[in-house]
Amino acid sequence: MSASSLALAPAPPTQELARNDSLAVLPTEETTEQALLAGLLNSSQAMACASALLQSFPSIGHAITAEASQLRVLGLTGRDIAMFRVVREIASRMARAEVRRRPVLSNWQALIAYLQTAMAYEQIEQFRILFLDRKNNLIADEVQQRGTVNHTPVYPREVMKRALILNASALIVAHNHPSGDPKPSREDIETTRELKAAANALEIELHDHVVIGQGTHASFRSLGLL
Repeated sequence: MSASSLALAPAPPTQELARNDSLAVLPTEETTEQALLAGLLNSSQAMACASALLQSFPSIGHAITAEASQLRVLGLTGRDIAMFRVVREIASRMARAEVRRRPVLSNWQALIAYLQTAMAYEQIEQFRILFLDRKNNLIADEVQQRGTVNHTPVYPREVMKRALILNASALIVAHNHPSGDPKPSREDIETTRELKAAANALEIELHDHVVIGQGTHASFRSLGLL
């Protein structure tokens, strides 16, 4: 067996991804989350650091999207944190590309997958707007507001102002619940009513308001709240 074949052999799931200078052994489905995280870290103690990350956060997703200050406390360097951000951004762009392939309303599962990737592991609430054209193709995808762990201020006038600037015919709005439970709150319901009224006044369709939890979501349209 050649040396190159050995270098590409899958790593046992309990072992660290072996390194050859800057090149790591390619991971497989059997590679553990600890080994995957360690493969991103530039440290001789990468496996120990990866273990600490998984003990400190509920999941690998939470670890990858954690605040820089939280990651530095666990020993990550600026380079490590930048690598985490790169992984997250690539995943988000891959998911968003699937949303752009077809009109959003006929591509709903791709939309939910994208919103999960972009928002589910955020530690604070964010309010995201997807602006659509007359054929329900995505014009723009923007985060308008970021709030606290359980509240995001939403200003219907600013939402509609931006929709007019983009010449959008329809909207889908979304926000996340860091608690992981996507059940709409009374404030969510009232805010959606205000958005709907503002959109109707300008003949803009509000297709849905989606609340993103961790691995789950709630649709105002499906719940009969819109």
